[in-house]
Amino acid sequence: MRVVVRTVSEMCITLGALIVLFVVYVLFWTGVKADHVMDDQIDRLQRQWSQEPVRPAATSGAPGSPLSPPEPVAYKAGKPFAIMYIPRLGFTWNKPVLENTATGTLKKGLGHYAGSAQLGQTGNFAVAGHRRTYGDPFKDFPRLRQGDAVVLTDGTTWFTYRIDKGPYKTVPSDVEVIDAVPRKSGYTRPGRYLTLTTCDPEWGHSHRLIVWAHLDSTQPVEAGKPPALRR
Repeated sequence: MRVVVRTVSEMCITLGALIVLFVVYVLFWTGVKADHVMDDQIDRLQRQWSQEPVRPAATSGAPGSPLSPPEPVAYKAGKPFAIMYIPRLGFTWNKPVLENTATGTLKKGLGHYAGSAQLGQTGNFAVAGHRRTYGDPFKDFPRLRQGDAVVLTDGTTWFTYRIDKGPYKTVPSDVEVIDAVPRKSGYTRPGRYLTLTTCDPEWGHSHRLIVWAHLDSTQPVEAGKPPALRR
């Protein structure tokens, strides 16, 4: 009997240790690896931009309106093309945006829904990100509020979007949230919109949290950081 009790106790201790190690891996190590990967994606983008010939920036539109961005080239699957900043989530928060929302892509940063509008263009520029694991990019997603800025750059232009609605809770099958004119956003006509999506609850995926924003302003990168990023 003593041998049986000792054996069971040792098995329980071993199992407990394995569970602790798994939790540490999920909570800590995947985050460390993801942060390194995302930093590497941003570094690659910035090196790429510094080596490219000067590309045209956005051009002036009507007074008081955002600038009209040049027609972008097609994004490459799984490759980064922009960097996103959300001051509400911290002035050190910045993440690469890559093309498509495949599992492997979302391990490297935020994913642009293939088929949704391109950055700054008419339509709905829709982006997804993990709430937890792989760097927890959208861990604090519920903190986002109406009026918050979401700023992106493609290396030539700064795009400042302003949140109009959210976080809105829905189910994964509600694909209308990334329509060109998402009905539940309150928008009623075509425009230049942004949709951000992530999972809910924090450690689950039974629902989605959504925020919608409109393009508020643009400026060439040569003009310096936009007001939303100045401290």
